[in-house]
Amino acid sequence: MKRAYFIFNLQAGRQPVKVVKTAIGGDLAEIIDRFTKAGYEVTTRPTQCRGDAVTASKYACDSGFDLILCAGGDGTLSECIDGVMQSEKRVPVGYIPVGTTNDFSKGLEIPDKPLEACEWIIHGLENNTFLSCDIGSLNETRHFTYIAAFGAFTNVTYETSQHWKNIFGHSAYLVNGASQLTAIKSRHIRIECNGETLEDDFAFGMVTNTKKVGGLFNCNNFLLDDGIYEVTFVKTPANFMQLQKILVSLFNGQRPEESDYIKYFKTGNLKITSLDGHPLIWNLDGEFGGQFTESEIRNNQRAVTFVIGSENDINAVMFEES
Repeated sequence: MKRAYFIFNLQAGRQPVKVVKTAIGGDLAEIIDRFTKAGYEVTTRPTQCRGDAVTASKYACDSGFDLILCAGGDGTLSECIDGVMQSEKRVPVGYIPVGTTNDFSKGLEIPDKPLEACEWIIHGLENNTFLSCDIGSLNETRHFTYIAAFGAFTNVTYETSQHWKNIFGHSAYLVNGASQLTAIKSRHIRIECNGETLEDDFAFGMVTNTKKVGGLFNCNNFLLDDGIYEVTFVKTPANFMQLQKILVSLFNGQRPEESDYIKYFKTGNLKITSLDGHPLIWNLDGEFGGQFTESEIRNNQRAVTFVIGSENDINAVMFEES
C-alpha cells in the first residue's frame, strides 16, 4: 500500500469552526476515508504553528512517503513546497485549497470545495496525470510557488488578522489595504536581469507565475513550467487618475501595458538591490518572506510535481501569450 502524508491547517479558511469540526468528522474524516479506499495509508499532521508545514513536508519526503496532501491556504501550501524543496527526494503534492484567497489553486483549476478537490486529486493519481511546476527561490533560502512581492500593500496579506479574514474573507484584505492608500512610498532600487540594469524609484514590485494575485489580478499570459517569470514594477502615482490607470492596466486580464508608471518584462532570474539605505520587505505567497538589501530571485524550472485531475486540466492551466 502506498503512503500519503496529509498536512492540514485547521485555522485556514473563512469558516474556522466548520474546519475544526472536520477533525472529528465531516470533510477531514471523509477525505482520509476516500484516500484509504484509493489505496493509500494516510498519516495525518495538523500544523501547530507558522513554519510547521515546512518541517512536516520535508519529513514526508525524507521518510519515503509516496504523496503529500496539503489542505490549507496559499501560505500553508507555500510552506509545504518550501519543505519539499529542502529535500533531496521531492514527493508529488496534491493540494486541497481551504484558505481565504487560494490564488495558486485558481491557476491550477483545482475545485474550491474540499471533497471535490479530493476526488480531483484521486482521479489524477488513478490516471497518472501530473504537472511539474516552476518554483521560485529568494536568496537560495526561501521558496515560493507563485509570487514574490515588495512595496505598497504587500504587507496586507500577512498583517490582516486571521480573525477578520475568517469573518470577512477576501474583503478583509481590501479594507486593510484601503487604509494604507495615503502611505504609499517609493523605493530607490537597482534591477539587474537579462544582461541589463535599471535604476529607478518604484512603489511596488512583483515576480509572478499565476493567473491571479490577491484574488484580483488576472494574467492569462503565462506558463507554469517554462522557467520564466512575469515581472511587474509600478511607480508611485502622482494623483488618483494615474492610480486608476495603473489599476486598470494591472487588472484587465492581459499583460500589463508598459507606461511611464509600469515596467513589465519576463525573466528566469533577477537581482534587486535597495539603494535607499533600507532593506526590501518581501511577501512570498501571501506570507512574510524576510527583508534584504540585496535580493536574488531564481526560477527553478519544473522543480515540484503536482497531481492534476486530468490531461484536460493540464491544458487548461497553460496560457500561451498570443
